[in-house]
Amino acid sequence: MQQSRSEVVEQDGLFELSEGSDVLDSPRYNQDIAPTKVHQRTWNKWHITALWVGMSICVPTYTLGGVLTAYFGLSVGEALLAILLANVIVLIPLTLNAFPGTKYGIPFPVLLRSSFGILGSNVPCLIRAVVACGWFGIQTLFGGLAIHLFLGSVFDGWKALAGTGEVIGFMIFWCLNLWVVLRGAESIKWLETLSAPLLVAVGVGLLFWALPHMSMTELLAQPPKRPEGASVVSYFCAGLTAMVGFWATLSLNIPDFSRYARSQKDQILGQIFGLPLTMFLFASLGVVLTAASASLVGETVSDPVSLIGKIHSPFWVALAMALIVIATLSTNTAANIVSPTNDFQNIAPRLIGRSRAVWLTGFIGLALMGHELLKKLGLIVSDLSLESVYSNWLLGYSSLLGPIAGIMVVDYFLVRRQQLDLAGLYRDDVYPAWNWAGFAAFALPVGLTLLAIGNSSFSWFYDYGWFTGSLLGGALYYVLAGLAVGAGSPAKRPAPTTKKA
Repeated sequence: MQQSRSEVVEQDGLFELSEGSDVLDSPRYNQDIAPTKVHQRTWNKWHITALWVGMSICVPTYTLGGVLTAYFGLSVGEALLAILLANVIVLIPLTLNAFPGTKYGIPFPVLLRSSFGILGSNVPCLIRAVVACGWFGIQTLFGGLAIHLFLGSVFDGWKALAGTGEVIGFMIFWCLNLWVVLRGAESIKWLETLSAPLLVAVGVGLLFWALPHMSMTELLAQPPKRPEGASVVSYFCAGLTAMVGFWATLSLNIPDFSRYARSQKDQILGQIFGLPLTMFLFASLGVVLTAASASLVGETVSDPVSLIGKIHSPFWVALAMALIVIATLSTNTAANIVSPTNDFQNIAPRLIGRSRAVWLTGFIGLALMGHELLKKLGLIVSDLSLESVYSNWLLGYSSLLGPIAGIMVVDYFLVRRQQLDLAGLYRDDVYPAWNWAGFAAFALPVGLTLLAIGNSSFSWFYDYGWFTGSLLGGALYYVLAGLAVGAGSPAKRPAPTTKKA
């Protein structure tokens, strides 16, 4: 019996798939990673703005200024400039990689099938997923601490639990995250929309609390922690690369969200409104509060959860901790669970549905934080700093993710010229199983990055890893994909005829 063929339908520049049995019976397809229908694309620019506000206002953002001053040798002013500039720069791949998600309604792993192959897409997907699971664990630690301090402000006996209470808080917050994502994309949209104004209010309140206790002039005049007379350029560029690396993950999997946008205009404006200024202002708040903490509570405290926990009013501690739980929940669900959930499904869509993928993400994130949880329970002793782990992680992993971002942009805009075979992305007979042009363009920058580690004469390639990786990876892919076309590859095969809705 002949299979019914899928049709691609266009409506106002957006494409959707009318699934025939050729797609529905494919092992590369399930309903959760299927293209969104046009009527399901309901996110306007304010929903996307709220998404970015919700993701940006979080504990790691608060600590970014301290990371840049302590680990990258920048002054406060240089650190804040690096944060603002990095988030303007990262808007470019974010916006460009969002285009195919909005146009075709496809998530990140399905888009990767174009540049890395139907099966090959799993390699960059899993690289991205591991990073997300790690960040999920880190954010859950902060959320768990907030729950512990909230319960301690309400029940006096809870404070005596100390590290055990933090671990219990971790598990409560871990369950909350998974529950939200299991409910689907609409629950995430409304969580972000409702939490965004609350989070802005918390930031403003903390700023008014801190400003009377410090001088911005003195703060900006503090000297940087780098060798005297050292050029600022290399330190600034290394810090800039790390800050780009903070959202390098989202610059890849932004189609996971842009597939719900109503139009390209909505996704572009939403990201411009929501990302750069929110990141800059909340990171600035972290610098201000850390500097003022000695006057406020008698010691320097670099994270807002611990700082607020030292307030003597149980009411204000409980209120602030409840809002921090909401802030961390809105960040964690969107930034660190949605992507690996889609990525794990891409491995075997018929075997791994959304629910299984969410649980898989949760347990991997739990395992990656096992070391920290055992420390809190007093079962092991370690000097390893969580802040140093994620500051090094930012720089190292941005070097791996940069080439993927460059390859994705070049594949869609220059090689495919914004034309994808939508049904073909879910079958095995249009795109190759492994696109070796993508792997070669990815392998060379990563290999050079690994060679640059510990090589003083070539260290700049690692220090500026996201920039060097994305530019070199994109350029190599363009050349290699062109050669593949000349050899008869279907790389530029035109998309099938569409019909108007």
